[in-house]
Amino acid sequence: MSSFLSYVLKLSIVVYLQTTVIEGLLCHCDICGADKNNTCETDGFCFTSVSLEKGVRQRAYRCLDKNIIYPPENPLICHHANPLNDTFVIGCCKDYDYCNRNLTPTLHVKTKVAPAWSTSQLGTWELVCLIAGPIVLICVVMVVGLSMCQQQRRRTRIPHSPFPCQEADAPDQPILGGVSLRDMIEMTTSGSGSGLPLLVQRSIARQIQLVETIGKGRFGEVWRGRWRGENVAVKIFSSREERSWFREAEIYQTVMLRHDNILGFIAADNKDNGTWTQLWLITDYHENGSLFDFLNRSTVDVPGMIKMALSISTGLAHLHMEIIGTQGKPAIAHRDLKSKNILVKTNGTCAIGDLGLAVRHVVATDTVDIPLNNRVGTKRYMAPEVLDESMNMNHFDAFKRADVYAFGLILWEIARRCNVGGIYDEYQLPFYDLVPSDPTIDEMRRVVCVDMQRPSIPNRWSACQALFGISKVMKECWYQNAAARLTALRIKKTVTALGAAQDIKM
Repeated sequence: MSSFLSYVLKLSIVVYLQTTVIEGLLCHCDICGADKNNTCETDGFCFTSVSLEKGVRQRAYRCLDKNIIYPPENPLICHHANPLNDTFVIGCCKDYDYCNRNLTPTLHVKTKVAPAWSTSQLGTWELVCLIAGPIVLICVVMVVGLSMCQQQRRRTRIPHSPFPCQEADAPDQPILGGVSLRDMIEMTTSGSGSGLPLLVQRSIARQIQLVETIGKGRFGEVWRGRWRGENVAVKIFSSREERSWFREAEIYQTVMLRHDNILGFIAADNKDNGTWTQLWLITDYHENGSLFDFLNRSTVDVPGMIKMALSISTGLAHLHMEIIGTQGKPAIAHRDLKSKNILVKTNGTCAIGDLGLAVRHVVATDTVDIPLNNRVGTKRYMAPEVLDESMNMNHFDAFKRADVYAFGLILWEIARRCNVGGIYDEYQLPFYDLVPSDPTIDEMRRVVCVDMQRPSIPNRWSACQALFGISKVMKECWYQNAAARLTALRIKKTVTALGAAQDIKM
């Protein structure tokens, strides 16, 4: 994983140095060659990184340009030098020219302490004491600790939490005042949608009480938590998914991203007690759960189907749209759109979540900002060009078209559960009748690319104007030719017109 991160950093910097001339900070550069005096120029930061690749330590000196880092003034990637990292560390600076020559980021070294003595040298009673002593001591410490926590809980009237007590460095008095999360977000972001200040995020995270587990995935667990009487969702990543956590937090804090149909981001924080690290991502909580869960247990009527389709297409159009200006937003493609990554609100509309695989369009260089993690999308929802590897990864529109293909499959899932005159189909995943429950890439490639099959359209849909209109949209979303597919904005306009024809108030 560290070698992948190192490779992507090297590649992006080499490409940028070859295509752009920047006047600014001079940095020592180990790949620039003698003709450039081992020097690169940047408008961002100089950096030095150390990575462990196949047991060999490699040190790199490069430039980190402003247009490939976020946020520009204090890039998140420069915080990757966690003292416990043993495969990759990075240090950044911009104090003076060639400042990265003096940076010395150090990999954490795992050491094994050899025992000074052998148990074979100990007598029976010494061995018994050696084993039983620490156990008794741990029990005493746990009893005393639990007693102190219970007393503290009684004094402060903290509601029950599955963890015995709060972290020691959590603020004793809230720094946020008696305001709701929505009020706080509106006050601190001023409508920019770029996220709360880091200090406020950390303060919120340290005051959350975890209540119950509501989901599990390859990344870790999702909990329902409470913050001052408000429900929040806490996505807890395992330590091996640090890059997924980092990327998702980074994308959620993109300027102008906040939208009614994008899952509301609240805070990100890492909790490290020296032996293990918990990576928290805190978002709005929606009691209906994911669209997958909702459709499994409930049907929808025609207005409900139109409302869901319109809200998802509106959220996707906002993601795909570039907003120009000083407080602008880059175009973003999701890359893992599916019913399990869409949340259903109490008013029947939806919000798109799980942005850990998202990519951004870098307008200045017309490149795609690929995330630094090893995750891939969900095979069942992969577009034909992704399955047969014919997709142009350097062309941002290709990622948007793959999203639209996945959206067409989600429309099919919703339409099957649309109750018209008491008739509806049981919930099924796309291609349920063509591939196993956990299909391989080869199995999906055979069905989608070779046989060119798509989910079947029931005959009854043609008898209902709304279902017939939705089926037309989904067919235009999953064309084999990616360039022929609808755009998210066109889908939004088409579904809006469909709702107006049905006299549905959106």
